Amino acid sequence: MSVTRVSGMIVAAVLLWPAPVSAAMLTVVEVGAPAINCVFNPNCTVVVNDSFGPIGLKNFSGQAGLQSRTFPPGVAGTPGAGKTAYVYRIDLKQAFGAAECTVGMVMDFGPVAKLPYTNNVPADVFVITSGGLGEVKLKSAEQNGSVITFEFSKPLCVGVAPGAGNGTFFFGLAANGAPKASTVNFYGYGSPPFATANARVPTH
Repeated sequence: MSVTRVSGMIVAAVLLWPAPVSAAMLTVVEVGAPAINCVFNPNCTVVVNDSFGPIGLKNFSGQAGLQSRTFPPGVAGTPGAGKTAYVYRIDLKQAFGAAECTVGMVMDFGPVAKLPYTNNVPADVFVITSGGLGEVKLKSAEQNGSVITFEFSKPLCVGVAPGAGNGTFFFGLAANGAPKASTVNFYGYGSPPFATANARVPTH
């Protein structure tokens, strides 16, 4: 099997998204759980809403998917008042078979609300590196218009046996819009070198 790498920009072009007016790197910070909840609720607890979208990789067995998680709108008096947190995790832990990997995810997210997730400094994206599941961090997040490209710190690949694959830490952003269904795109290595999954994103 030939192995091909496709960049996020090429994927965006293939999918015929509108050409961006400008591109900007988003600020990514690492946080812990449950402390991240305090940004949205003074009691530092939130009741989350989870959904799971299978990732359309080929030539593997088991389960590969994208977890979408939303918080209720932030409580008045908190930094995230009125904002909804959108949190994601890619899980290939139970996927096994051929050498299928993804190195990034592209989604039409819309405007991002900067919030002080750590050290009272506003940031765009948070990654929950303690107190939660996952092994792989974000390397970067770049926004072109309403489209955000997330690049992972290393490839996410299916394993040679169940339990041998890997997954990301939970990573999230906040927005004003209520959740709606959408399709996100993954690029990486394999045949074909990109795939899709259902997710929830802000209405924008």
